[in-house]
Amino acid sequence: MHTTEAILAGGRVFRGGGVRAVRSGVPLAAVLLAGIFLWGCSSKEEPEEAPTVAVQVGGAMDQTIQRKVEADAILYPLDQAALTAKVSAPVSKFYVERGSQVHAGQLLAELESKDLSGAVTENQGGYDQAQAEYQAAIQKAEQDLKLAKDVLDSEQKQYDSRVNLYKEGAIAAKDVDDAKVSLTQAQNEYQTAQKQLDLKAAEGQLMAAKGRTESAAAELGYTKIVSPIDGVVTDLPFYAGETPPTGSPILTVMNLSSVIARAHIGQDEAANLKAGDVASVTVAGQSPVKGKVTLVSPALDPNSTTVEVWVQAPNPGGKMRPGTSARVSMVAQSVPHAIVIPVAALLTDTDGTTRVIVLDSDNMPHKQKVQVGIRDGDAVQITSGLKGGERVVTVGAFELDNEDDPVLAKTKIQVQAPKVPDEDDDDE
Repeated sequence: MHTTEAILAGGRVFRGGGVRAVRSGVPLAAVLLAGIFLWGCSSKEEPEEAPTVAVQVGGAMDQTIQRKVEADAILYPLDQAALTAKVSAPVSKFYVERGSQVHAGQLLAELESKDLSGAVTENQGGYDQAQAEYQAAIQKAEQDLKLAKDVLDSEQKQYDSRVNLYKEGAIAAKDVDDAKVSLTQAQNEYQTAQKQLDLKAAEGQLMAAKGRTESAAAELGYTKIVSPIDGVVTDLPFYAGETPPTGSPILTVMNLSSVIARAHIGQDEAANLKAGDVASVTVAGQSPVKGKVTLVSPALDPNSTTVEVWVQAPNPGGKMRPGTSARVSMVAQSVPHAIVIPVAALLTDTDGTTRVIVLDSDNMPHKQKVQVGIRDGDAVQITSGLKGGERVVTVGAFELDNEDDPVLAKTKIQVQAPKVPDEDDDDE
């Protein structure tokens, strides 16, 4: 409580606001008026100064912004072949080891094949015999057919001659009938010879023998394990002399020149993607590698109702290993000449309205409503409200936004440079 002192006549003092007053010859009313006047003079406040706010700013830049879809993924090789034996036999020899670079058609291993080689020899002999018998049957049938044709031609001439003689009255009708019977017999024999030339049965036997030979040769071929692709041997689980279980891969070859990052993303995000879109693949501890989208599955995963997307990226040196977790970033849309500001400058109300604090050339702050478009990390596109070139407040924007317009108009702005992290902060 303010205390005001007034010196009165006779050396007496009146303490305004106190609990007592010294009486004198001066009227009490005059004392009170003097005290009130002095209290009013001492209680008048100083004029309030305009607040000063320290802020950091960013620019509204005309640049390209991209709509990106990011997701976790698992790496797979570009191509892979798990080679299994089609015949059950011990491994005779391996010609490669784990980590060996191989090419398509290269012999990688062999299985024991002595019994199969014997089967091939046996079946080849049967096939050769069937082929010889078939050729002999063809020759005999052709000879029989030629002979039957010669007989038929002869009997035909004999019959024609007797018919002419009978017409001249030189022979009896019985001679013509006899010739007719002989001609008919020759015709029947010729037809039989023609049928014998159609050696379906012999041909079938030959084809069966050929099939057995080819089957035995194929089984023998299965004992040679050949790489179907270029790549590197990534798995070789057995030793020479072991008999791999049926269906178990003897070795695995992967083409690691590129990797396929397979990710599962939501339907809405997948709708913006297509094969050929620019993408990148990032493995922890490594720099991002540029790639492209090669597949956007036309069907949903029945378990997760997500869409599987493949991103292919080169893998020089094989640094990215299949089975590793990775992060893929895919460019679904690119907008050139967009007005872009830092996300930190954007202020959003509960109703979704967005605005920024703009500083004019005199560093006076103004609230400006804006509409946003694509967001990309720490940047956001402004589709309306800014023309480009403006300065928008980032650090301190929230405090300025809470000020009433009259107070904001008087606020002094102190623009600070962005804080550079200390080395100690980086170490932490």
